[in-house]
Amino acid sequence: MKKNKTKDLLIAFTGVLLIGIGFYLIKAVDDSNTIMKTLPYLCIGLGCGLFGYGLGEVISKKAIESDPKLAKQIEIDTKDERNVMIGNMAKAKGFDMMLYIYSALLLTFALMGISFTVIIPMLVAYLFIIGYSIYHRLKIEKSL
Repeated sequence: MKKNKTKDLLIAFTGVLLIGIGFYLIKAVDDSNTIMKTLPYLCIGLGCGLFGYGLGEVISKKAIESDPKLAKQIEIDTKDERNVMIGNMAKAKGFDMMLYIYSALLLTFALMGISFTVIIPMLVAYLFIIGYSIYHRLKIEKSL
């Protein structure tokens, strides 16, 4: 448990470091025509995500350590078949909604005349998601 807490603290510290680097780059670099235009904000966003994840893990592990009943209840809830089924159904509904929204967004971008350098990667990602879904559906149906 101690090793995991150290790992989580390291992740949180890395997030703080990235946030600091991002703010430093905003102030120090004034080159707005290259990647340096977006890199500071990318560092800040990634740093905030890492910091939040690391600190959240530390806090949740601290809460679980102090209350063994809570730890047992969380373990039961995560392994409960009904909760797993509900989570999978929610993911499936979200995936179904994503397909319609993403395709409508692609169509809207195409009709707006957005550059192909934006539309083509989005289209490739959309088709990859569809292909991945079909592959796993066939794999699951074969095993049944």
